[in-house]
Amino acid sequence: MSPDAGGDSSPPASALFRKAPVTGWRAALPPAQWLASYQQKWLANDAIAGVTLAAYGIPVSLAYASLAGLPPQYGIYCYLVGGLFYALFGSSRQLAIGPTSAISMLVGVTVAGMAQGDPGRWASIAALTALVIALMCVLAWLFRLSSLVNFISETILLGFKAGAALSIAMTQLPKLFGVQGGGHGFFESVVTLAGQLPDTNFAVLAFGLAALAALLLGEKFLPGRPVALLVVVVSIVVMSVTPLGERGFRIVGALPQGLPDFRLPDLRVRDVDGVIPLAFACLLLAYVESVSAARALAQARGDEIDARQELLGLGAANLAAGLFQAYPVAGGLSQSSVNDKAGARTPLALVFASLTIGLCLLYLTGMLYNLPNVVLAAIVLVAVKGLIDVGELRHVWRVSRFEFGVAMVAFAGVLVLGILKGVIVAVLVSLLLLIRRAAQPHVAFLGRIPGTRVYSDIGRNPDNVGIPGALLLRVESSLLYFNVEHVRAAIWQRIRAAPEPVSLAVFDLSTSPTVDLAGARMLARLHQELQAAGIRLRLVAAHAAARDILRAEGLEESVGALDRRTTVADVVDESR
Repeated sequence: MSPDAGGDSSPPASALFRKAPVTGWRAALPPAQWLASYQQKWLANDAIAGVTLAAYGIPVSLAYASLAGLPPQYGIYCYLVGGLFYALFGSSRQLAIGPTSAISMLVGVTVAGMAQGDPGRWASIAALTALVIALMCVLAWLFRLSSLVNFISETILLGFKAGAALSIAMTQLPKLFGVQGGGHGFFESVVTLAGQLPDTNFAVLAFGLAALAALLLGEKFLPGRPVALLVVVVSIVVMSVTPLGERGFRIVGALPQGLPDFRLPDLRVRDVDGVIPLAFACLLLAYVESVSAARALAQARGDEIDARQELLGLGAANLAAGLFQAYPVAGGLSQSSVNDKAGARTPLALVFASLTIGLCLLYLTGMLYNLPNVVLAAIVLVAVKGLIDVGELRHVWRVSRFEFGVAMVAFAGVLVLGILKGVIVAVLVSLLLLIRRAAQPHVAFLGRIPGTRVYSDIGRNPDNVGIPGALLLRVESSLLYFNVEHVRAAIWQRIRAAPEPVSLAVFDLSTSPTVDLAGARMLARLHQELQAAGIRLRLVAAHAAARDILRAEGLEESVGALDRRTTVADVVDESR
């Protein structure tokens, strides 16, 4: 039940986050803002949400730690310290911080090549990566780089997530079938698994399928409830009281009891080649996933988040992870949804979750000894299922085949090159897509809407009336140094293809808010070329800043008065 439902007439906690912006040290420490208005009746909601989140997070974190190639307790440490430190600096009241499937997989496959088979070195590199992420977050916060995440398109992320989901699933399927697995990369792993299928342990497979079915049914009929914890408890009981343990099941084994030690990694950045690219890729995934999840939940509640402040929250969480024997963490939509649906009113829910996890580490780790690894594989498989958004892929296919192709490039990049290089491919494709769109803006050629003095794109509106002997156009972009040649070429192509000679060209600048020096000089050159061909050029509806630079380049003397009142229709009427 929503915490805002049921007769509570008090203002929602979201109101705390919609106040006027604060300055000074309070701006960088959100608890100083919301604790002052905290209401005692919210305490029960936050406590219940925290315990529920811990019940959800413990089994999931055990599974994700195996993806990262680390002992199971490292995943629990991520939830223990990540959420606690995020609560001090994060701006979202619902975001839950912990390990995620994509980051865990990224750490696992990348660190494997750096660790040289040494488990201690593996753990140190993972912790060092978290510390580097924390440093990058602080630098990004200082230089106000939070908006850079907007340059990664949702289409790219759609394909990347689908590829990451298949890559992650491929690492878990051998555990489901009870075979060794192996191979480097997605396709080699598929071939290796196919060759091992005759050796399937059917007892393990049946147990894993039963766990999968229970998790999927719980996801459908008991959303937001810690079904994974129930599956874990039942599987431990079954393994403990039946002879199934003698059928080749692999189990988690003994977990160290107690809280993690405060410890600096044994390595430094200069000791490990590749740790900076790994940290950057993890940061990109963590920030995009965290902000996306925080915004989705905030919008549903009428809240707002501070994207820049999220850099500090994420940095604090990863700093704690690096110092307390964990690995990179992020905010995920699944665990955050659990936190929200369980009734979280403020980030204090994360504190209760950490307290609950800490008590479990102190007193209950022995109970996980007989947990079968196939159950953890089932948990991961169900979790990554949500990364493949088939409905959205179909929608993109219907709306834009080009965008769908871009998503498939990212999808293929992950499967062929791996997750780390796939992240880099996704970033490059996003930037190339942005550059392509900026360098080749749409040049709309205009016709008069019948019965009016309004002119619009004749390509989109074939019923518009063309003006004999006149070329009317507007560019749906600023005129900048990297796109002016495309615009100029499009104009001449249209003139050459005109069914009759052109004597007048009217350039509507109303959709070009900025014209740089190269743009102004292109227009001056275009005027000279058109004049030599017997075509008169007029510029209309230029914005104030554009008029200034056009006048500075002498365009007003050569093409006529530049003012904001003259329209395309006015020039056409004058020419008749």
